[in-house]
Amino acid sequence: MLNIRRMEEKDVRQAAALEAANFSDPWTEKAFLETLCLDYAFYYVAEEGMTGQAVDAETEKRNGVIGVCGFRNIAGEGEITNVSVDSRYRRRGVAAAMLGRILEDGAGLGIKAFSLEVRCGNFPAIRLYEKFGFKREGVRRGFYEKPREDALIMWKRQESDGTITTVFAGGVHV
Repeated sequence: MLNIRRMEEKDVRQAAALEAANFSDPWTEKAFLETLCLDYAFYYVAEEGMTGQAVDAETEKRNGVIGVCGFRNIAGEGEITNVSVDSRYRRRGVAAAMLGRILEDGAGLGIKAFSLEVRCGNFPAIRLYEKFGFKREGVRRGFYEKPREDALIMWKRQESDGTITTVFAGGVHV
């Protein structure tokens, strides 16, 4: 069973450890703590259901946190900043469940457009975002370091009539 809930201060250590395991330039405990204090930031953790299940020592140490995600409400648009899943739980719907929660909670706040950046070579993540209606709208050259890689900018936009649209700057498709 998967539980997705708002991140609390007690989760910061596990969230930072998960980021460090997954990314070459991870968020720190301090960054998560500072972000949790922002009234426009919404961060979540995914936990593996512990009811009657045996878990390994590493999962036990992280208190069941197997995923982290978050977004910021910037002037009425959702900026998705983190989606990170424990490598042992990938391809099991954890990221999709967290992304669904972000989009649902954001819609409840009146957000009709979400953006994110993803490494151009992260094909599993790109496919996931596309399944949720995100479209490729641009590239940030050399955005990522360790290793240096371009970031694909993706947007999910919803007009007031419920129609999803994509706007390409200068008519350039990526």
